[in-house]
Amino acid sequence: MSAFAVADLLGLVAFGELLAFERMAGDARLAPDLRRRAALNEMAAAEIANYRRLADRLTALGVPPEDAMAPYVEPLQAYHDSTEPRDWAEVVTKAYVGDAITDDFVREIADALEEPDRALVLDVLHDSRYADFAAAEIRVAVADDPRVAGRLSMWARRLVGEALSQAGRVAAERATLTALIARDGRVDVPGLFGRLTTAHTARMAAAGLNN
Repeated sequence: MSAFAVADLLGLVAFGELLAFERMAGDARLAPDLRRRAALNEMAAAEIANYRRLADRLTALGVPPEDAMAPYVEPLQAYHDSTEPRDWAEVVTKAYVGDAITDDFVREIADALEEPDRALVLDVLHDSRYADFAAAEIRVAVADDPRVAGRLSMWARRLVGEALSQAGRVAAERATLTALIARDGRVDVPGLFGRLTTAHTARMAAAGLNN
């Protein structure tokens, strides 16, 4: 396994965690009550702790974290800038849909890593508590106003479209990551995106939204 490929993937995940911290801390202000506000801030704290673990690993590998993250600043920032939530329902839908499909993308790549890096990457991805919290909030919003389901379904489709667009950009621009996606010597990007879309469809149904 190329050391460059490992550093590339760790840099991608590290910047994703850093952005997640910044976004959650800001989005917490849109929470409808203090319980939800506190919950999102607690999740933000977990994200920055994950960032520190990845940054420490990059440093141990002799790679400055800022150098490893630099190639991903533009595409990941572009995704978040183009999908700014307007209210709490959109915040939790972005957390549930957008973050999950990003995690799925990283899991696909992480399978090619060797230990301990594979275990580290998989461990820092969002755990089920985060997804469960977001899905429950979506269901509450839809139960309170069934008309919300249509708006959130459209929002989710936009999130996935933007996420896949930026994922494709990253895969095209970073040859080292593309090599990690290869199976049997062949890079099957359409197959990868097909698997991501299938998982997304299942998540939408679980939250009571239309694909």
